[in-house]
Amino acid sequence: MTDFKRIAPEQAQAMRDTGAVIVDIRDPQSYASGHIVGSVHLDNHSLPDFIAAADLDQPLIVTCYHGHSSQSAAAYLVNQGFSDVYSLDGGFELWRHTYPAHVEHDEQA
Repeated sequence: MTDFKRIAPEQAQAMRDTGAVIVDIRDPQSYASGHIVGSVHLDNHSLPDFIAAADLDQPLIVTCYHGHSSQSAAAYLVNQGFSDVYSLDGGFELWRHTYPAHVEHDEQA
């Protein structure tokens, strides 16, 4: 079975530009107050539907606050059948500092 890989924001940005899906596993309030443009918020409620509808071969980048929880989530997604999974090193916080123009906020935040 394939393991997930850890990648830097620069690699994630390049992969995002070529169609990788970014999933954010932070709490809903943190996601609403700022997240990577185009990312999908995943939690325990939305995860089953996401997995059921996903292309298991499409690159998937998992992000959290600082890049720790995303490693566990990435390993879980590999075990669910995803073949090309990455954990974003430094998480959203490093992304936000590296690519501030690629952060969006929900209107109600």
